[in-house]
Amino acid sequence: MRWKGRRQSSNVEDRRRRAGRLPGPKGKLSVGVIVLAIVAYFMGIDPMQILQLAETPAVSVPNSPSMSSELEDETAQFVATILADTEDTWHHLFQEMGQTYREPKLVLFRNSVQSACGFNTAATGPFYCPGDDKVYLDLSFFDELARRFQAPGDFAQAYVVAHEVGHHIQNILGISKQVQAQRGKISQEAYNQLSVRLELQADFLAGVWAHHTHERHDILEGGDIEEALRAASAIGDDRLQKQSRGYVQPETFTHGTSEQRVRWFNKGLETGDLKQGDTFRATQL
Repeated sequence: MRWKGRRQSSNVEDRRRRAGRLPGPKGKLSVGVIVLAIVAYFMGIDPMQILQLAETPAVSVPNSPSMSSELEDETAQFVATILADTEDTWHHLFQEMGQTYREPKLVLFRNSVQSACGFNTAATGPFYCPGDDKVYLDLSFFDELARRFQAPGDFAQAYVVAHEVGHHIQNILGISKQVQAQRGKISQEAYNQLSVRLELQADFLAGVWAHHTHERHDILEGGDIEEALRAASAIGDDRLQKQSRGYVQPETFTHGTSEQRVRWFNKGLETGDLKQGDTFRATQL
């Protein structure tokens, strides 16, 4: 994939140098903490700040990056370039729709991170938090994508970033809220189906990004499309369940099968047409 020499986004928040912290178990407040809170009150400090800190003691998590510093820094530059590409593409497409695009932030972290959606570890994988309009990414996931999922390559990594930005698009357009509003109103199996459609649409939007970015910058090289398709296939619910359980339970799918993820990403890539990405009205996924 051709990516060097282009603009890098300024919307990258690098938290990799911060020590990872895991919340400890909540329990009774010690006498010392209570006394400290009382002293804080008489000193004009909000005692709730002391109590809230005490309620969630933290335990350090050792940093164990799998990438060399030089490689990781280059990967961070790559991610910033891809994010800039998504900004350019979606600004243009939103203008065509008569709307204004709100750029998300992308947070690079190591091991664990606190977001508006709660505390997460690297095991969660890349995720988008609608509460703060931020994409969260531990760069070690790209190593896992290559080793565990057998989906190496820079365009496979770009697909991952573009997919999470796709969730940001859904949040801006109000699609995510419509899905979340159904939680508790319908059965879990029916809600899972809505979740699948949401994820497949994000795959489609990632394909739309690739289509328009390639038109502008001629980014694709031989084998790039295959890299992204392998990544989409590798993280299908059916394949992941088969690997972890030895069998699949379609009623528990939340992201779609490998075949579905590949098909919707490819549809966005080939057409670049947002009108063709309504997975919620599609009779066949």
